[in-house]
Amino acid sequence: MQNSLVAAVLLFPVSTGMAAELPVSSLYQSDEEPTPAGTIDSLVFDQLKQLAIQPARICSDAVFVRRVYIDLLGTLPTLEEARHFLQNPDSNKRSALIEHLLEREEFADYWAMKWGDLLRVKAEFPINLWPNAVQAYHRWIWASLRENMPYDRFARELLTGSGSNFRVPQVNFYRAVQGRDPQTLARAVGLTFMGTRAESWEADRLAGMASFFSYVGYKQTTEWKEEIIFFDTVAMTRAAAGGAIEGILPDGTRIPLSVEKDPREVFADWLIRPENPWFNRNIVNRIWYWLLGRGIIHEPDAIRPDQAASHPELLAFLEQELTSSKYDLKHIYRLILNSKTYQFSSISRSEHPQAAAYFASYPLRRLDAEVLMDALCQISGTTEEYYSLIPEPYTIIPEHQRSIALADGSITSSFLEMFGRPPRDTGLVSERNNRPTAEQRLHLLNSTHIRQKIERGDQLNQLIRSGRNQVEVVRNLYLTILSRFPTEEELQIVRAYSQSGEVKGRNPFTDLAWALINSAEFIYRH
Repeated sequence: MQNSLVAAVLLFPVSTGMAAELPVSSLYQSDEEPTPAGTIDSLVFDQLKQLAIQPARICSDAVFVRRVYIDLLGTLPTLEEARHFLQNPDSNKRSALIEHLLEREEFADYWAMKWGDLLRVKAEFPINLWPNAVQAYHRWIWASLRENMPYDRFARELLTGSGSNFRVPQVNFYRAVQGRDPQTLARAVGLTFMGTRAESWEADRLAGMASFFSYVGYKQTTEWKEEIIFFDTVAMTRAAAGGAIEGILPDGTRIPLSVEKDPREVFADWLIRPENPWFNRNIVNRIWYWLLGRGIIHEPDAIRPDQAASHPELLAFLEQELTSSKYDLKHIYRLILNSKTYQFSSISRSEHPQAAAYFASYPLRRLDAEVLMDALCQISGTTEEYYSLIPEPYTIIPEHQRSIALADGSITSSFLEMFGRPPRDTGLVSERNNRPTAEQRLHLLNSTHIRQKIERGDQLNQLIRSGRNQVEVVRNLYLTILSRFPTEEELQIVRAYSQSGEVKGRNPFTDLAWALINSAEFIYRH
């Protein structure tokens, strides 16, 4: 395959330096100046104006349809879905699409993957949930997201669950840790539900919070790898014989503890109160981070008292919306996705050093490893094999299982590991590595793995064969791979290439598919 096609077929702006070369109206942005469309935008735009930062223009329909599918579903739109959206004249089609995607089953698939990273859903060392518990835990997370369980209930069930780790999946929260001592459990709670790294706290403060998790009991059964999680009243009674027991909440409040009420319930009662800023702030900040690549407080899992939010009023607004909606997380997604701030182009119009921190444009980010693999399979009509022979029982994944729906972080895959899938050892966002590497580029360009997907994929070959003429084939390939129509210039480039001596007996459309898959426009979410 010839470098001339890769070089000529697509010049995607991967840096702000290229933005000046593009016309105002382009493939990637509209030619209208953005105006606020709600409270989120008013707060962001006001801040940008105060800092003299020029916001990006609004992204084009082609960029939006691809972006929102990837950000909400971790899935590319199909050829038909992309074409329908682009040809739809309805001025409210973006909002309508957001509503449709929020109800798709893939929403639960993709966000169960995100929560699986945070909750460390993994069968093998160093977490050791084991396969049966992983499947039960993942299914509970998936069903909770599918049903849009209120977030306060979701957190409470994880914090207070008791019973078999196979039959009460929520209790695996207390097993998906690298230690079972109270301080390790407290650190996991702090990271997951408060966005803080409690290991950096003063020793007395961490010990006070750990008191609420000092009486979590673990008991094995006769069933292989089953374990019962329970409130160990015997241990607490024994401890109380030495004097009154109290826990110290993260805000410094001292709470007497007794066998009359599980201390985990006492902590949960405090945590999920509407007025508790730790709980509300953490989740809306994480959602903003997941959708826009950067938290309003950044990093989203290293929140400290001395760490300022870039937009304090915006954070407060989202917290209020969360509580007033009765902890409906989809309401928060909806607010953010419908904002002009989310719909900015990725082509920055400002050289201000803080432009990214104040969300002046949509950030370029390489696709998640699982999303990239699924996109390659969707385009080509191929599948991947996933399995794990350790530990028993062996985990065999159905042939058509998508990567984003893999329950177990222990499932081996050289591709996913190469492209930065997190090991799920700590729950930190930094475990996922989406930085591009030379090894990744070479794999996409030269590996037998990718070449066979392109050359032997039934769906891709059928797409190429079914076109009535060359123009239709090229348009279908662009819609399938990049979710947009080709420009007239791109059509001419492909036409010239197919008629040149460079083809040498190969199928020029297979070469085109390869070139598009290796373009920055495909590899990045933009």
